Amino acid sequence: MHTNRRPEPPDGSSENPPVHSWLARRRRALLSSALRGAAYATGAGLVGLGFWAIQQGLQG
Repeated sequence: MHTNRRPEPPDGSSENPPVHSWLARRRRALLSSALRGAAYATGAGLVGLGFWAIQQGLQG
């Protein structure tokens, strides 16, 4: 699992990054999670459809 925390810069500065870059990272993480969820849902739907087709073939 990935973490959103970045290591401290090598120059020793501990300045907080701008809000814009934080928003960009959060947006990227949310889009990644949404895409992963859509992929899981599509796979589960296809497996369910396959089992339904097998069941229909066995009944009729």
